[in-house]
Amino acid sequence: MPGTAMFPLGAVLFPHTPLALRVFEERYLVLIGRLLDQEDPEFGVVLIERGRETGGGEQRFEVGTLARLTRVLPQDDQIAVVAQGTDRVEVVAWLDDDPYPRAEVRVLPDLDWHDQLAPLLQEAEHIVRRVLARAEEVGAARWDPNVELSEDPLARAWQIAAIAPLAEIDRLDLLRSTTAGALLRQTIDLTLAAEPFLAEPAPDGLFVVEDDSDEDPGD
Repeated sequence: MPGTAMFPLGAVLFPHTPLALRVFEERYLVLIGRLLDQEDPEFGVVLIERGRETGGGEQRFEVGTLARLTRVLPQDDQIAVVAQGTDRVEVVAWLDDDPYPRAEVRVLPDLDWHDQLAPLLQEAEHIVRRVLARAEEVGAARWDPNVELSEDPLARAWQIAAIAPLAEIDRLDLLRSTTAGALLRQTIDLTLAAEPFLAEPAPDGLFVVEDDSDEDPGD
């Protein structure tokens, strides 16, 4: 079957970052089943622009990330899946969704790392961990502020962006970064902009979506 299997989600996946899913829809059970027959099982993850994760018919953004399956655990009426973000991709064309979403994609070039960016990396990590700790205090953190990150500087930069307590549309902007420096600077700016909104707990009636992965984003 031509094309790359795609999994539209309500969240952005970054390179070098784990993804935990509970799969129960028939179309995605078929997707996972077919991936398990492949030597290098990967699927694309894109953010849903409009619509829901279940039921189909959603509109999708065009930039996403490939995810490589690392663990599949069948359960009673669903499958627990763990995958790892790899390369960023851009959708060239969406194909027929039967039996699951598929697309022609092109892999986006990886960002270049320069050692001169090391101080900016340190600054971004310091700010993100500090604001993440504040988010944890009000129950708005998806990640432990002390989560272990990769020793590779570029992977670490992506992981810092991934753990920053940001809205998904802001995370999508980070995913679209064209340089490592831009990724780090924008991570700093967006995180600092989000910090004032973490001063007080969320009002009654709002809820926080918790990350159900127990995996560290470190390689």
